[in-house]
Amino acid sequence: MSNKSLYVVVAVVGIGLASAAAWWFQNRTTPPELADASVGAAQQAPPAGGGRPVGVPGVEVTQVKTLRIQDDAQAVGTLRSRQSVTLRPEVSGRIAHIGFADGARVRRGQLLVQLDDVLQRAELSQAQAQLSIARANLKRNQELVAENFVAQRVLDESQANLQVAEAQVALAQARLQRMRVTAPFDGTVGLRSINLGEYVKDGADLINLEDTSALTVDFRLPERYQTRIAAGQSVQVQLDALPGQSFVARVQAVDPLLDANGRSVAVRAVLPPSPAGDLRPGMFARVLTVFAVNEAALVVPEEALVPQGGKQFVFKLEKEGEGDAAKLVSRRTEVQLGVRQGALVQVVAGLAEGDTVVVAGQQRLQRDGTAVRVVDVNKPGGGTRAAGAVSAPSSAPAK
Repeated sequence: MSNKSLYVVVAVVGIGLASAAAWWFQNRTTPPELADASVGAAQQAPPAGGGRPVGVPGVEVTQVKTLRIQDDAQAVGTLRSRQSVTLRPEVSGRIAHIGFADGARVRRGQLLVQLDDVLQRAELSQAQAQLSIARANLKRNQELVAENFVAQRVLDESQANLQVAEAQVALAQARLQRMRVTAPFDGTVGLRSINLGEYVKDGADLINLEDTSALTVDFRLPERYQTRIAAGQSVQVQLDALPGQSFVARVQAVDPLLDANGRSVAVRAVLPPSPAGDLRPGMFARVLTVFAVNEAALVVPEEALVPQGGKQFVFKLEKEGEGDAAKLVSRRTEVQLGVRQGALVQVVAGLAEGDTVVVAGQQRLQRDGTAVRVVDVNKPGGGTRAAGAVSAPSSAPAK
């Protein structure tokens, strides 16, 4: 028992001594005279690379430049014929004649498909015969009424029978006409998939007819452009099938109804005639709509923008002092933005051409008037510019 008690006492004493030693090492202080000396040396010693003191934040800058910027919208569309129709028969029947060749040009009213009309012709002949009888009866009754041999009622019935016979002839002619499928306009037919003797039902596809004398391009724009697009405006069209070529189309109409699903507005533009005939309906098109062009727009990189509270700011550098006392200080400036082009943003208000703005290191600028040093990342090791050097890096803004 005495040995166990001794072990416990030794352990408690050891833990107490270790705790006291740890507290002493953590709370020991440097003598005041040594602390003052080390602080003064740190303030007087320049940084290893030379230049400004260590406390001055370093930033990367660029100059506000002018650039040609166009306000535009890009969309994809499809080429369509001026007129397009798929011809279908109104009645069922057997094909008796095909009056076109694949891909041929046809004229308006030209017979394209003739269905077997033997029955309809017989009905027309019957109706015409009845019409002849009705006319003869009417003429004879007119003569009899003039001689008072028959009553006026007989003459009236003859006139009514004549009208019925004429209606029967018109009905038979209409049924006969429906056995003919003709071209409703001038155009080019497609590839047929029907043959002589084939029985087709009413509404079956016979052949497509395209009027390619003028082509249109249909495309859609986001709803925010609905007030900026109007009939008569020109658009640029490029086709993947014809690389390197560009066509200018003119807006024909804008759909007044917006698509509720995609929140977009449909636009139709007319393409000029193609002498080579290389434009075809159904082609995939890329449409560029230019709303405005600014030949000398002020631009800054996107990295220069600092959004705060729903507004956009930049840090502009200004020079203060003269001679050896000259220094660069930062000023937070609110800007109004315009069009974005790539990595550049147009500045509508707040800056002028040649102003120097910070593009990296804004988080170090807590308040206006903060002295800064400009870091040139193009120099090996990231050098520092002189106090009066505020020119932008040599690289030009990317277009």
